[in-house]
Amino acid sequence: MGSKVVSSAEEFSSFLRSLQDDRSSNSCTYEEDIHMIKTKGDKIAAVNVYSANQTIFVCEKALPKINGQGDELNTETSNCSADDDEDSCDVLHTEQGPQPLTVMKARELLSLYTLSQNPAVSAADSKTILHPLWVRCDMCDPAGTAWFGAEPVCAGNKVTGVKLYSVTCKGSAVEKKSLVTLEELKQVHKNRHHPSSSGIKGSARFSLFGSTIVENTTIESQSSVTVDFKWSHVESILEIPPLSSTATLNIKVVCGDMRSPMFEMYRELEFLQTLADGLKTGETEWMEPVESTSAVNLTKAYLEELRNMAKILQDQAAKTTETQKLKQETDPPIFNSFLERGDLDFVEQLWVQMRKSVTSYQDIGDCLKLVVEALRYGDIKPWIHRDSSSSLSKLILQSYHQQIDHVSLTGITPVTMLLEMGLDKMRKDYINYLIGEELTTLNHLCYYLSTEVDLQEQVIRLRKLHHLLEIIVTCGTFLGLPYDRLFVLTQSCLNHYKTSTYDEEHEFKLQIKPALISHFYQKEHPVVWGVEISSSQGLREVRTSLQLSDKPLVDHVIFKTDLPNETVNGDIEEPAFFSTMMCCSFTSFA
Repeated sequence: MGSKVVSSAEEFSSFLRSLQDDRSSNSCTYEEDIHMIKTKGDKIAAVNVYSANQTIFVCEKALPKINGQGDELNTETSNCSADDDEDSCDVLHTEQGPQPLTVMKARELLSLYTLSQNPAVSAADSKTILHPLWVRCDMCDPAGTAWFGAEPVCAGNKVTGVKLYSVTCKGSAVEKKSLVTLEELKQVHKNRHHPSSSGIKGSARFSLFGSTIVENTTIESQSSVTVDFKWSHVESILEIPPLSSTATLNIKVVCGDMRSPMFEMYRELEFLQTLADGLKTGETEWMEPVESTSAVNLTKAYLEELRNMAKILQDQAAKTTETQKLKQETDPPIFNSFLERGDLDFVEQLWVQMRKSVTSYQDIGDCLKLVVEALRYGDIKPWIHRDSSSSLSKLILQSYHQQIDHVSLTGITPVTMLLEMGLDKMRKDYINYLIGEELTTLNHLCYYLSTEVDLQEQVIRLRKLHHLLEIIVTCGTFLGLPYDRLFVLTQSCLNHYKTSTYDEEHEFKLQIKPALISHFYQKEHPVVWGVEISSSQGLREVRTSLQLSDKPLVDHVIFKTDLPNETVNGDIEEPAFFSTMMCCSFTSFA
């Protein structure tokens, strides 16, 4: 019997090593009904505490195969499987997504893994140290075990022991007295490890910006700003993080939020992207025009203003009033665009009118023909910024000397010219804000302002610059962060996007002092609150932790609760928390 178990352990170890060494695959099937995945530990909330920065194996039940078109996936939806003779579950298994194994099967796999790592038992090749193994469990034991884990402990290239983990969960509880107390948690750790001394530290995450609930209606937002606290000397469960804590902002901003002061700039950037996409694909989905007057008529009227030099000041004043009136009707109700400059030159004002009114390639070509003809015949002498780089700006400079190159306004030329105008204008908008607020210098913006790359790349870099501003403005406007923190954040974003692709899902980090945001979190409930007790040191360190969260940290079961499963903290005065306890033990092979 013993040799059979060892043989099974070596076979299991060989299977894991094969998956670990296979760079082309991150998953495979073991014994037909077990699915093994190779992934990062920080992608799984309950495992993140122990294996955040490691590649791990995740073991789960394989989904049933569909035998015919009419067949449905036959997944468990309630109670325990027949081979579990333990107490009945108080959870439902998910109908879709990852499926758990029985607690008994999970224990069996962990035993095989542990035996395979013990050099005194297994003859398996020990040169390759296996990734940690985590097994999803169905919580059908009295403790409500949701995960079992095992991790080799090594001295050099030699495995000297294994750390074993268990994660147990409870459904949401509103009453604080139903939660584990700090003294009870200390006693759990003491009973397991009998330490002579132990350390304790707390952690918490609060949501500062994101989806909000107003009068029982959720205002969805894909953007979020959370803050993570860490501190020592925890005195009670759910205590407020002290001002001596270390605090880190996690900032994820998705462009296009109507609450953002940047929303009008976002709409302008979207039109710019529409032009760039049209050049790339040959197809364009035109945005709904803001202006009711046609683009051609607006251009004619604008050129007529410039021809009438005697009335230019009066007409500009009237135009300013009209523009302000239009913005009051079209801007988001909370903020007006504060990036609007007062020094727009001829080309920039033409861009503003055209981007709000053109609905076809014909519109663009007709408008630009009117402008080029007016320049060629000397009807207008518009002023432009010295550093303007668009094709139309170059024609205007030539018109000052009555020498204008011939331009064939056919094919993609008009669209290219308009795209250049928009790029020029929006770059100046962003420069004006960043340098005006003393958040950076022109030298640090060279990458984003370069016109040496092609137009598509220029658009990508402009989108990066816009995303950067969305982040800065969100933190400045909604969180009221001081100049020194915004400066550091600006440099961090600029450096990131010089080498990284555009990604609105990326989470930027910023260290801050808790006092700067104390008014946001001290009267709020945490999204996650945790405490960790540890003893011993180095490789033999063991930990017992508790996490209280407004969402379950386990995604392979659905908890029985009268409250919504996704989040349980609506407008209720007392928050409800899901409880997740994580325990660790060390087994030495010496």
